[in-house]
Amino acid sequence: MSIFRTIAMFTYLFGYMIVHYGVLRKAERAQAAGDTETVRRLVEQHIPHWSRGILHITGVRLSVEGLDNIPKEGPCVFVANHRSYYDIPLLLASLDRPYGILAKEELEKIPLLSRWMKLLGCVFVQRDDVRASVRALNDATAIVESGRSFIIFPEGTRYKGEEGGAGEFKAGAFRIAVKTETPVVPVAISGARGLFEAHGNRTTPGTVRIRVLPPIQTAGMSRAEQKELPAAVRQTILAQL
Repeated sequence: MSIFRTIAMFTYLFGYMIVHYGVLRKAERAQAAGDTETVRRLVEQHIPHWSRGILHITGVRLSVEGLDNIPKEGPCVFVANHRSYYDIPLLLASLDRPYGILAKEELEKIPLLSRWMKLLGCVFVQRDDVRASVRALNDATAIVESGRSFIIFPEGTRYKGEEGGAGEFKAGAFRIAVKTETPVVPVAISGARGLFEAHGNRTTPGTVRIRVLPPIQTAGMSRAEQKELPAAVRQTILAQL
């Protein structure tokens, strides 16, 4: 059964984008014309719908808590632990609206998907190129400065250890929040690895719990507090896994 679910997932993943190619082109034309409202409307209509479809087809049950912790005014930087390829559609389906993500450069090479991600405001990063990584962080900072919230996985790659753990949270991601003086909103994702990677990269039904935790204000932080921020956020998330 898992192999059929896996085939169905990839069929839907790309099939949706092919069927709605006209919507993609409409959004790209609107973006080129500076019509940000049309882009926002189409992105918010289709990307969460596409993400929820992936979860439905693969039998994922989603439990979301703490959406009231998302700031009502102004942007924030969502910081989430990273366990699975599923993490991106999980967050796109579960937060109050879809947000841009700091994503690995490999995703930029996937036809159609990369074009939707660019409309969403995603930034692609070359993890093995320091200068390119700095440029990506600067691009993400500019997005937050423009008033849009952003999602970051500060581990930089998927954590492959035991359930309940997380890798080191790198400081670079937190500089975006500190520089823009926007709150960090920790997000704890539990159970995602069991949907795919834990079963030989075959989709498996399961339940994922996402907890949006209270925001951490960065405005007015001392240098010492800024330095401790990555480890403090990591511990906050680990306590919820």
